[in-house]
Amino acid sequence: MQLTSLVHQYLVPFKSKYAAQLLPGHLRAFGAIQRCRTPHAGAMLLACTDCDGQLRQPRSCGHRSCPQCQNHEASQWLDRQQAKLLPVEYFMVTFTLPRQLRKLAWRHQTTLYNLLFTTAVSTLKDFGLNPQQLGAEMGMTAVLHTHSRRLDYHPHLHVIVPGGGVNKSTRQWKKTRSKFLFNQTALASVFRARLLAALKTADLVPPGNLPDRWVVDCRHVGKGAPALKYLSRYLYRGVISENNIVANQNGEVTFKYVDSSTGQTRYRTLKGEDFLWLVLQHVLPKGFRRVRDYGFLHGNASKLLVLIQLTLKIMITARPIRPRPVFSCPRCQSPMRILGFIRPAWSSG
Repeated sequence: MQLTSLVHQYLVPFKSKYAAQLLPGHLRAFGAIQRCRTPHAGAMLLACTDCDGQLRQPRSCGHRSCPQCQNHEASQWLDRQQAKLLPVEYFMVTFTLPRQLRKLAWRHQTTLYNLLFTTAVSTLKDFGLNPQQLGAEMGMTAVLHTHSRRLDYHPHLHVIVPGGGVNKSTRQWKKTRSKFLFNQTALASVFRARLLAALKTADLVPPGNLPDRWVVDCRHVGKGAPALKYLSRYLYRGVISENNIVANQNGEVTFKYVDSSTGQTRYRTLKGEDFLWLVLQHVLPKGFRRVRDYGFLHGNASKLLVLIQLTLKIMITARPIRPRPVFSCPRCQSPMRILGFIRPAWSSG
């Protein structure tokens, strides 16, 4: 079931109920989703490379919250990350904001999300540099998620960490001793102290009922590729796959999700306007970078990464650029080429 049709159907009651909470970015997201692959988004004029067939293909909106768009961009990101994979054990460390901080995070999204990146990554870096832990500078890839599997507002940061790092004094690669990275209780304690200090510096006052213990989950994930694939799902295509929207009846929308604690498929049903809000609240501030690389995985450290790969005896080959999908001619199935673009219907005249 397409999200576009749900937006058209429930937009009026949605605006009526949530008008006071809407931000400009929310309306831009819905506007883009509504136009996606319609005459209002414009079209491409295609010509067959074999026969004389021509075709008008509606353009996609390209918005990162649209479930129909940016599959190619997600695949390209996954290609780039897989080219950086090392033959070591990998870990996923998840830093979660406590429930009591969610209202503050919602009101100051750009600031809180940036602080989440800064404090979580600095905590991991310092644990890695500690000679009693690893004694090396690590690389990591951090991805912000704002949703639970039920799509509730639940900001947390997933950090993929290769099990090793570079000792700068000896310029040697040091790997973790086992399938254990760091003590997650100790990580949570340091993370809590640093984030609270950062909030104070930013003149943001947290609520007084914060828990003494926060949640940081640190687990071994094998060789890294499955974790990267999991993270790539929500980077460029919104928080829900349209395949998971299973029903739209009597003004209510039902979607399915996998319960993280049991692994079972669950179903959640809401009024149409409430479902739209559930999806829309995860639209990020304009220009905000959801995924960031650090250490020897950062783009500016490509030479260091090559040295690490050579040290670990990885055969380095030129990474082929993934081509964009090609439209096929409906007559003869031959590839079609783009002749030009047709302006959106709303811009004519």
